Formats: sequence, structure tokens, C-alpha cells
Amino acid sequence: MGRTLIVGDVHGCRAELEALLDGVKFTTGDQLVLVGDLVARGPDSLGVLDVVRRVGALFVRGNHEEKLLVWHREENARRRGGPEPRPLGRMHGDVARAFRPIDWSMLSSAPLWLDLPEHRLRVVHAGVVPGVPIEEQRKKTLQRIRSIGPDGEPIATRDGGKPWGASYRGPPHVVFGHNAAAQPQLHRWATGLDTGCVYGGRLTALIL
Repeated sequence: MGRTLIVGDVHGCRAELEALLDGVKFTTGDQLVLVGDLVARGPDSLGVLDVVRRVGALFVRGNHEEKLLVWHREENARRRGGPEPRPLGRMHGDVARAFRPIDWSMLSSAPLWLDLPEHRLRVVHAGVVPGVPIEEQRKKTLQRIRSIGPDGEPIATRDGGKPWGASYRGPPHVVFGHNAAAQPQLHRWATGLDTGCVYGGRLTALIL
């Protein structure tokens, strides 16, 4: 049985992803899992998706993938006579125009969470509201939560609240990204892997 590598937000940083895989000597039998936000912000979103296909990686859908998919659905509806889609900013617009049909298909099939029972853990993009079953979590929560407010409400902004991972109790252990920090976020039952590669930080992998 090979290893499982769970990697934080890549955001189009293909060269850094390939360097990480080379550094850990990723090989046949190993499994790569990504926490979402594979694309946008960085220089080579298509290259990241090509790496994902080449190694057979698994990934969950991040908020950047969701934004692109919403636009894609609205654009398809426009072509059938519907209204104009909500406009994308330049960053996402450039990515959307470059996408190939296989890219849209791959992103649309990505789940909102992924269970790895052999490791007794769950992968989501941003996190969960503690105490709420995974099937009852809102999509927006899974893709955008950063902290919990005083009344247990999910908070997506960077200011205020308590990190949701500090209040969460498993099992399963939850591995997440989205909330970039200089170091991995280590809680008893949750591990955050977004160490801001696209902002000048680095990619971080949890190796099991």
C-alpha cells in the first residue's frame, strides 16, 4: 500500500506542485488528494489540472472552482436564450476562457467533501460548523468558513470569531484549506494545510 498525500491550496502554482511531488518522491501506488482551489490566482491553472489528471489525484471543490462553475452554467444558459451571466473578474475570466471541455467536466464532478476511511479522516475545502452532520452542512460553509461566531454561526471573513477547528470534535479528523496562514493550522481534530503558496508562501502536504 502506498502513501496518501493531502496538499493545500495550489491556486495555479503548477511548478510548486511538481516540485513538492518530486521532493517527496511521489511514485506509483501513492495517492494525491487536494483540498480544493486548484485554479485561479497563480500562473498555470491548466498545468495544475494536467498534473491532477496525470497522477489520478482526487480533490474537493473549492470556492474558486465553484465560482467558475456557476459562471459556466449561466453562460451555457445564455447560449440557450437565457440572461447574461454574472460577470467574472479578469483573473477568473482569463481562466474560464482558457478552460477546455475536459477541465469543466473534471471540476463539475468534484465532491464537496471526501472521506478517506482508511485514514479515518475527511477532506473539505474550508471547514464545517461543529456539531452539524456533514450532510446538513451548507455548501457555502464547506467552501468559505473560517471561524465560528458567539452563537455558533459560521464566519467567512478573516476577522472575528474562534477558528472552527478549535471547536470541532471528531471523529473523523478533518483536513482543510482555504484559510491561508504562514504555518499549518493544527487542532486536535482538524488540520489546515493552506500555507499561502500563491501569496509567496509554500505548499504544504500531509503525508499518511
